[in-house]
Amino acid sequence: MSIKSFIPAKLNLPMLWFTDVTLPVLNKFLYNLDTIDVTDSDKKTLKSLQKERLVYISNHPTTEEPGVAYHSANIMGSRFHYMAAREVFEWGAGLIGDFIQSIGAFSVLAGVPDRESLKASRDLLASPGGKLVLFPEGEPTSGMNDTLLPFQPGVAQLTFWSYEDALKKDEDAKLFLLPTFIKYRMTNSIQWMQKDIDQSLTKMESKLGISKTGKDIVHRFLSVGKRMIEREEKEFGISVEPEKAEDFDYRIGRMRHVILDNIANKTKIQNWDESANAIEKLRKILSFLEMVSVGIPGPNGEVLSMELATWAKRAASKAYDFITIQTNYIKELPSAERLYEFLYRYENELFGETKKRPHKAIVRLGAPFQIGDFYPQYKQDKKKAVDTVTNHLRQNMETLLNDELQKSNPLFPSQYIFA
Repeated sequence: MSIKSFIPAKLNLPMLWFTDVTLPVLNKFLYNLDTIDVTDSDKKTLKSLQKERLVYISNHPTTEEPGVAYHSANIMGSRFHYMAAREVFEWGAGLIGDFIQSIGAFSVLAGVPDRESLKASRDLLASPGGKLVLFPEGEPTSGMNDTLLPFQPGVAQLTFWSYEDALKKDEDAKLFLLPTFIKYRMTNSIQWMQKDIDQSLTKMESKLGISKTGKDIVHRFLSVGKRMIEREEKEFGISVEPEKAEDFDYRIGRMRHVILDNIANKTKIQNWDESANAIEKLRKILSFLEMVSVGIPGPNGEVLSMELATWAKRAASKAYDFITIQTNYIKELPSAERLYEFLYRYENELFGETKKRPHKAIVRLGAPFQIGDFYPQYKQDKKKAVDTVTNHLRQNMETLLNDELQKSNPLFPSQYIFA
């Protein structure tokens, strides 16, 4: 199927200059992002790639990464292009689409053969100095900065195709990949964050009718989460086996699958695999809903009603919240960043909204490498070469992630018990 609703990038110099100047203000207004830190060494690396064809590879735990990548492009003294979900171009009565289109974004429909988007990507990277930002974790964002979702091999495959296109124009063409890891850190004082988290949890506990007395911070989070699960189980008519009553992770896992399978059943998504993992299920649902949002009918010509589509989006958002709640994540390290990641999900679930607290982005670069170094292997065994590059990217980013992880500490003293 050829997608007719492709929206190309249309770089607009006045809008680019405006964004260059106002980016810090935009990041603060939209995300409460205070600063973006890049070391002098990494700035030098970025500037060295100014005239090269480049795929800028980044982790994608939130919606803030494109703005951080734009900052990297400014340091480089270049312009990046970005893929954005097709439905984003309709937000704000199309004003959001006009803006991101003018600064280098073009549309892509996930889960379908979007040939026009693929062609735009290849043409861009085959051109001298072309630069494209890609997120190999794909959508949805994980919401967890200290983890990486499975990488999608399409990123490496696109790079190989683009390199072959470039070679047709220039037998000496080079195409670089730059692995990048972004770590977000809270910027308020320890005392401020401790008080803020305590106050927010207290509000939740009051709403749910539970006490904080005698619990440490992790157990307070788990108590709130358990009560949230109990409410959802009651709503969906799910009974709890006595031997599973204390298995919080099991109950969360079951709930997310019940919600996702319910969405698929009501919207009649075809070829649904109930045995798939939750992220794969959610990706399929979001892809289906995105096609609905831009008026693309299903395989049998059916069009989902707006009422059902709205319900499905709300339910998918709820399932996403449960996917991102993993208890070991805060048991192992109750850092400020991890606690706030949980808190945002809880606030969104219980109060219908949340607000990000002040934080900064730390950008870490891996060593750039040329896809041409893997091209001889690609000519012999395409799948193996794609897997090799995908694994190479992931290993680079895991190294950067682990380096930053070593700098994280628990926010509350281990002996701190709330009275």
